[in-house]
Amino acid sequence: MTYPLFNMQGRYYTFKYDPVQFFVLDANDNADWDKQIPWLEDQLQRNKTPWKIVYSHFPMYSSGLYGVNKILINRLTPLFKKYGVQLYMNGHEHNYERTQPIHGITYLVNGNGGANIRPVGSSEWTAKAASTLGFTAIEVYADRMIIQAIDTNDQVFDQGIIRL
Repeated sequence: MTYPLFNMQGRYYTFKYDPVQFFVLDANDNADWDKQIPWLEDQLQRNKTPWKIVYSHFPMYSSGLYGVNKILINRLTPLFKKYGVQLYMNGHEHNYERTQPIHGITYLVNGNGGANIRPVGSSEWTAKAASTLGFTAIEVYADRMIIQAIDTNDQVFDQGIIRL
């Protein structure tokens, strides 16, 4: 099934935007993990791009309302570590949080674009967390990825660098 109004190719898929390969996952309760995990491993294994970004709706690490998702962590982290995924992004939480690298992977909660901002705390892995409206811009270079969180006053309230 495709979702053309949302520019989605299906429930999970991959696409390339040089030099980044994006992997879009379905983490809903009715996701078909028996098919999706082997597909993800095959796609990660065949991938030759220097940068790998995985995203889904639900957080893996969060200091917000929904907290840590141990099921997703157990399902996905081994593949992320094995194939060198640098960044996992999600929404769902209505706030912003960027982790310090966890096993070499940065986790980015980017749910601060909605109208109902929620409180977010801080955890031992948190690099920056904020309950503020905004968006995230990511610049990708040959040797680094720069993440900037920008509020509604055009002020950068967080910046992180992921090095290759």
